[in-house]
Amino acid sequence: MSDLFRNPWPHTQHGFLDALRWKCGLGPKEVPAHPHAVKGAEWRAIDTLDLQNIPAEGWLVYWLGHASFLLMGAGLRILIDPVFSDYCAPFPFHLPGLKRRVPPPLALRDLPPIDLILLTHSHYDHCDLPTLRHFPRNTRIIVAEGHRSWLTDRGFTNVLELPWWSATQEPGVTITATPAQHFTARGFNDRNRGHWCGWSIVGAGKRLWHAGDSGYCAAFAEIGDRLGPFDFSMIPIGAYSPRWFMKPMHMNPEEAVQAFQDTRSKQAMAMHWGTFALTDEPLGEPPLLLEESLKRCGIPLEKFVVAAVGDRWEI
Repeated sequence: MSDLFRNPWPHTQHGFLDALRWKCGLGPKEVPAHPHAVKGAEWRAIDTLDLQNIPAEGWLVYWLGHASFLLMGAGLRILIDPVFSDYCAPFPFHLPGLKRRVPPPLALRDLPPIDLILLTHSHYDHCDLPTLRHFPRNTRIIVAEGHRSWLTDRGFTNVLELPWWSATQEPGVTITATPAQHFTARGFNDRNRGHWCGWSIVGAGKRLWHAGDSGYCAAFAEIGDRLGPFDFSMIPIGAYSPRWFMKPMHMNPEEAVQAFQDTRSKQAMAMHWGTFALTDEPLGEPPLLLEESLKRCGIPLEKFVVAAVGDRWEI
């Protein structure tokens, strides 16, 4: 079965044999910059009383861990890539990296009513079917192109898929699918049958951007030119080692800083680290490298922050 979707710019291609080579330790050896930074993200509980009222102006943004967020604004409560399961895997078997290291900041049952769910792609650490099944089947779900039938086959009745650069006008917001450099698969025979994306969310007088899962690519400058500047961005900094294998798929912190600049983001927070140990770098290394990269670029640390799971921003 051939791929339907590809990244439109040149980059190194890796397949199953490369993944096996990595897992067997047969690739080039890399020494972590901070081998003792093994602690995951800090954690604090979300007070569910804080979720009862949507702000009259701007947004409240909560980090739920990894790439999962709750956004409240423009009269809406929006979830992005919600994952509440203990494992980001098809079955709850014990592989160290697939088990959640930091719990969600609130229970799934304690979430307020959700108006809209955005899914960047189909990987298990971004598209968690047990979590999605918690919500009514008619919940509005917007997903990258190619995934609608997968969701409707599982009973979801209000699904919209968007190609890159396409937008939908939802009540109070404009949602646009933005390019990313990645791939998709949930099994052995569906590689790249669906696309991958980030999300631009414009409403309540603000511009927000969730980068999705991505290697560094030329599309970020175009996103900034066409949709920026962004008042608040959610940018991945983890799951980057070993670079010989992960570079096409995941940015390291230095590349994340470049993406921050390319997209003309005024403020950003670091995601996709500290919750699941998906790759070889120590779990707590990404924030340390991010700080070093920001200092080298002369960017104040408060412009691209590292936070605790459960932290809140007022945008």
